[in-house]
Amino acid sequence: MKILHLDTNHHLLVNELNDLGFINDEDYTSTKFEVEQKISEYHGIVIRSRFKIDKQFIEAATNLKFIARVGAGLENIDCELAESKNIKLIAAPEGNSNAVGEHALGMILSLFNKLNKADREVKDGKWLRENNRGVELDGLTVGLIGYGNMGKAFAKKLRGFDVEVICYDIKEGVGDKNCKQVSLKELQQKTDVLSLHTPFNELSHNMVNINFINQFTKQFWLINTARGTAVVTGDLVKALMEGKVLGAGLDVLEYEKTSFENLFDGDSLPAAFEYLTNANNVLLSPHVAGWTVTSKTKLAQTIVDKIKANFL
Repeated sequence: MKILHLDTNHHLLVNELNDLGFINDEDYTSTKFEVEQKISEYHGIVIRSRFKIDKQFIEAATNLKFIARVGAGLENIDCELAESKNIKLIAAPEGNSNAVGEHALGMILSLFNKLNKADREVKDGKWLRENNRGVELDGLTVGLIGYGNMGKAFAKKLRGFDVEVICYDIKEGVGDKNCKQVSLKELQQKTDVLSLHTPFNELSHNMVNINFINQFTKQFWLINTARGTAVVTGDLVKALMEGKVLGAGLDVLEYEKTSFENLFDGDSLPAAFEYLTNANNVLLSPHVAGWTVTSKTKLAQTIVDKIKANFL
């Protein structure tokens, strides 16, 4: 079975697949069109987010048996068409869920204790203790939207805190000992800290807009380590300015390209993004919540294990 690797990953992925008897070719530079000219030679591909696996690509891949994405989501793949052609879809949400959970928790604690602001001020020679008085997580309610691998990993991290953890999910019966499943209305009534763990789909697209935000009974903090398109940035900025949202930790932004490797094509920045970059109660990171040294290994190993389980 021949596998084409289209993105660089941990070296164990190719090495272990070689040891298992698969033939592995690596092409990290050809254009999508160039790859399409030869994709019929391959039975499997391994990709992160280099380009979309769309109808044109899948139609050209006449011998394809599987598509493996070294990551959690499959939104850059035409899943419906692939499945109609009996192409196995493989993802690895188990590989970076712990990393995402730790990153989300780190964002909350940094925001609550104004660590990014305090760090800059001390380095600038300012010693402002009262201005950097923080708040504590204990006694608050943390609401999660989406309770799959990522949500569960985050809830597990919260077990050491005296907090109530609740979640809303479109699937029934996903709650567990770490998190109580509730209706969306109850979540919006109780939540002090909202953390998003939804996949990219029509339901999550632009989910956090001004109408959604105004349904919350209390002021709340927002953490997004899921997908940038879940939050309407302009509406979030409005809520931050009005105090409805107390602060935000954003690992993802709606302006990202589908490859997640770039933010903007030009030099001009949207006004809403400029506000975020200057706000002391906003913490930004470049889509790296699941991007740890440890998760790089875990993601690769998960893909190897799933290919082995399905094709050997």
